Order: sequence, then structure tokens, then C-alpha cells
Amino acid sequence: MFVDSHCHLSFSPLAEDGGAVLARMRAAGVVAAVNVCTHLAEFERVHALALREPDVWCSVGVHPDHQGQPEPDVDTLVRLAQRPRVVAIGETGLDYYRLTEPLDWQRQRFRIHIHAACRAGLPLIVHSRAAARDTLDILREEGAGQVGGVMHCFTETREVAEAVLDLGFYISFSGIVSFRNADALRQVANYVPADRLLIETDAPYLAPVPMRGKTNEPANVLFVADAVARARGLTRAQVGEVTAENAMRLFKGLSVAVNATS
Repeated sequence: MFVDSHCHLSFSPLAEDGGAVLARMRAAGVVAAVNVCTHLAEFERVHALALREPDVWCSVGVHPDHQGQPEPDVDTLVRLAQRPRVVAIGETGLDYYRLTEPLDWQRQRFRIHIHAACRAGLPLIVHSRAAARDTLDILREEGAGQVGGVMHCFTETREVAEAVLDLGFYISFSGIVSFRNADALRQVANYVPADRLLIETDAPYLAPVPMRGKTNEPANVLFVADAVARARGLTRAQVGEVTAENAMRLFKGLSVAVNATS
């Protein structure tokens, strides 16, 4: 069995073909998907899908790259996180790739999410791009280790991975790990302890080889598992089992339904 620990089923074009996307997911043996929220205006759609589909769960949060969105506050995030089938706070974090300083608003948004996660007792889904040092510093400063979480779509160095693991976080690999020029990332995928490893699609983005260039979807998490399996000397099935167990441990609301299908 497989779990897609991070996807965006409410994004176009997946949302327009939702029934077929989920049918392909189930046919591929993907027993659960975490549909990740990126702004508050999107949350009701994200949450409605999780309520409607027995193998979809969701998060609540505001992506760091979204300017001009209503800013979240701790009380709002905690209130929404108390709804059924919400298993994480995020996607949150820092993204310095396209934006330029001053980015105090982004760092403050990140801190708010960490405070909300600590109050709600839910793990964080952390996005970090071109901002590893500040991401780690803020996680440490705000005590994020008490709730933990996952550094999603990991593309950083082994040294950053070590720091993430020291905080008690999981590390999730996307289709990028299958790309031809990703040898260094595959070495990190081999390094991460088995009990801290997750896989994801980040669909509809970052389709893995051999689907690269196409719209990504949860069924393709099997190809991410293939790339991680090759890096670690395992089979696809072994990576699937290990990462599904890890997803259940991190996102505790997944456990009953996933176990029921295994």
C-alpha cells in the first residue's frame, strides 16, 4: 500500500477530473492522500473533499508564497484544525525563491502556524525553498519539535536533512528524486532513517519519471517510491509499506481507514 503524503486535489486540473483521479489512485494501491490547503479561501473546498472521500484527509494553512491573502491568526487556524479529517497545520514555511526582502510578513506567518500547531497538537507541513537556515532557526525558536511534522518536497543537502531529523521531523520526497540530475538528492533519500521517510506527489506539480511533463496525480506516487527504492536498495512495495506506516504515525487520523484497507 502507498500513501501520498502531500497533494493538491483541489487545484486545477485535478479538481475538474476528481472522480477519475481518485479512481486511478485507488487502482494503483494508494490507500490515502493528504490534500493540502494553501490559503484560507480554499479551505472549505479542501475540507469538503476530505469529508466526502473516505481515503482523503486534509490540512489547514496558508502557503508562504501567497501574498495578498487574508493573513491567518492562531485562533482561526486552531478552530479550523478541530474539524474532522484535518490532520496537519500547513502548508507553511518560508520561500525566498521568487520574493525579495523585506519578508518579515512571511516569517511572522510561519511563526503563527507553529503556534497554532502547538496549541492544536497537530504536526506541521513545512515548505522551505531557498530559505533553509531561516526555516530551521524559526522551527527551533518556536519549539516546533514538540509537535513535529514533515519537511515536504525535500531538495536540500544532507546537512539540512540532519538538522530536520534532529528536530524530530520527517522528510518527504517528491518526483524530483526521480529526475536524471538528482543524484545528490537520491543520496539524501538513502541517508534518511526508514522510520522518518515519506513520499508524495505534490500533485498536480512535479510529475516523476516516467510521467515528467504531464499533470501529476496521486497514482504517480508509485514512481516516487520506485526512485526511493532504487536509492535504498529496496523494492517498491517495501518503500510503500514503510512510508505508509510513517504517514499513519505522523498524521494520526489516517490510521483507522488505512489499516482497514490493508
